[in-house]
Amino acid sequence: MDATAPVIVRLTAVVDAPLERVWALHTDIDAWADWNTDVDQARLDGPLLPGNSFYWKTHGMDITSTIREVVPGQRLVWGGPAGGIDGVHVWTFEQTGSQVTVRTEESWSGAPVDAAPQQLGQALEQSLTTWFAGMKTRAERTD
Repeated sequence: MDATAPVIVRLTAVVDAPLERVWALHTDIDAWADWNTDVDQARLDGPLLPGNSFYWKTHGMDITSTIREVVPGQRLVWGGPAGGIDGVHVWTFEQTGSQVTVRTEESWSGAPVDAAPQQLGQALEQSLTTWFAGMKTRAERTD
């Protein structure tokens, strides 16, 4: 994550589901659009490994993100440019009893962010809130 970026959003959610289920849901990139209403489509190119990329469409933007770090069941980091914004997204997962604490930190930098940091920060926070809501709802389903 870029600690000097003009926009940094940090959120945490507690999910009432096993870690294996939450991790599998989050890392099945091709299925993101099934549960995340902000994602129109997503496709991982190859296995979930550092250096591989995935392509996704959200909020009318076509994004290519490159996986930077994978610690199975614990941490996933990706990043890349989109629309002049350089984003870095860090996700961590921690099992606590029968629940999983999911933390996300995302930084945005670049000319569009410099021009409207408050507006873009609010948009990012809303997007991540929607992401968490979809993840929690799908992971906690027992059907």
